[in-house]
Amino acid sequence: MKVLVVFYSLYGHTYRMALAAVEGARGVENVEAEIKRCPETLSESVLEKMGAMESQKKMSHVPLCSVEDLESSDAVIFGTPTRFGNMCGQMRQFLDATGRLWTKRSLVGKVGSVFVSTGTQHGGQESTILSFHTTLLHHGMIIVGLPYSFEGQGRTDEIIGGSPYGASTIAGGNGERMPSENELNAARFQGEHVAKITKKLFK
Repeated sequence: MKVLVVFYSLYGHTYRMALAAVEGARGVENVEAEIKRCPETLSESVLEKMGAMESQKKMSHVPLCSVEDLESSDAVIFGTPTRFGNMCGQMRQFLDATGRLWTKRSLVGKVGSVFVSTGTQHGGQESTILSFHTTLLHHGMIIVGLPYSFEGQGRTDEIIGGSPYGASTIAGGNGERMPSENELNAARFQGEHVAKITKKLFK
């Protein structure tokens, strides 16, 4: 049973959530989980101007994801930062290259799940995941979210991300806030939950 976590991250917030998700999936017996990153579309000069080169170097050891990697996985957990209430352009471009898989119906019946990062508390966490689901449904994937059995998403003692649609984190206006332990636990739970559902489906 193979679970793939594929993410795009500019400053490392989504990357940390992806690490937690793959950790959760690997905790399920007889499940192989791997992490890969979405190809970058920005040039190094642009990344430098955005102050993202240091974080990019910290993620450079993570293998790039190919369209074929989706095809060879039983479940795919996607992680993306939010751009104006939707997925980032890098992830959109990657998914737009999956037309061949759609033609062959290669992803029909596979499990799909999504987690996100936003700059503000109400920066489109839910709209990004829900709009992401549209692409997964067109591919015929079975969508899995973050159930309320993860009780951490009901906390009110601190500002947190997370919803029944998927785990999420809040980066802050200047990216100063990294995922909290509760948000990382949500990503771990989601990874584990996806792995367990996948095992049941492909038993």
